[in-house]
Amino acid sequence: MKLKEFAEHIGLSPTTVSRALGGYPEVNAETRARVVEEAARLGYRPNINAVRLATGRVGAIGVVMSKTGEYQFTEFMSGIAERLSDEDIDILVTPMAEQDLQSELQVFRRLAESRRVDAVIVHAPRPKDERIALLHKMQMPFIVHGRSETTVPHAWLDIDNEGAVRRATEHLLDLGHQRIAMINGREGLTFTLHRDAGYRKALEARGIAFDPKLVSHGIFTDEVGFRFARSALEQTPRPTAFVAGSMMTALGVYRAARSLNLKIGEDISVVAHDDVFPYLTADNMSPSLSTTRSSIRAAGTRVADLLLQVLGGREPTDIHELWPVELILRESTRPRTA
Repeated sequence: MKLKEFAEHIGLSPTTVSRALGGYPEVNAETRARVVEEAARLGYRPNINAVRLATGRVGAIGVVMSKTGEYQFTEFMSGIAERLSDEDIDILVTPMAEQDLQSELQVFRRLAESRRVDAVIVHAPRPKDERIALLHKMQMPFIVHGRSETTVPHAWLDIDNEGAVRRATEHLLDLGHQRIAMINGREGLTFTLHRDAGYRKALEARGIAFDPKLVSHGIFTDEVGFRFARSALEQTPRPTAFVAGSMMTALGVYRAARSLNLKIGEDISVVAHDDVFPYLTADNMSPSLSTTRSSIRAAGTRVADLLLQVLGGREPTDIHELWPVELILRESTRPRTA
């Protein structure tokens, strides 16, 4: 079925049908929904090259992948793919070897200048993030997975990192722990700063002084978790609890405790962030791991949906979503025994 035939069948002009399927904002939501429904019912699929020619879009979104955080990236991309699977939109993944600002800016500038993508997803923002300013200046539609304290208008979706770590720390304090170590993300990132604030506020509310020797920053790997936990547990007095920034660093804490003949849930309590991974489940760890839960896959799905709304004409400043985080208690957190 060609466009003209389909348009005649549903009683609309070819132009209106084309614009409705192309996501033009001047077509009202009711008409757009009707066209999409009828297209699905009749099995009509527009010629994708014709649609791209008519809309001026290339039918792709850009995602930059760094060499850190591979397992989170996989889950996030799975969520994006779920949302875009029926949209005739491709995902262009650009690898980035170096994790420094100038390299990142060069990658994003190249994406915007090449016009190989219609929009971009920005990860791991910093306060006053220069990538956001660059994309806005180059008029490239984008959404931020996270937040940035910048005056540049931008769409974003984030989780309550401060609240998550504060609740986790408060839970450990309620169990009698006072020397609580934290394994945080890379320094300077917004989510890292928010988690640090949550940790400090929980301690301050109980009159416990912040000890920088109990805090580590780095990428979320088992090895990073092991090295810091091993070093911290060799201190005198040693920490009796850990807030781990991810399940991967929690694995390192478990390994460090075993290497020193300490038992998780008895000698050491652990709370980690991340709880929804198909290949690493908190319930199956021994002992089962207490976590703050927020699905990275669900975030990927929602970010893709919001980015489509930006491309459809919704104002980026109308798209600000802050997701709450659940605290799931399991066997790895117990009252302090000594």
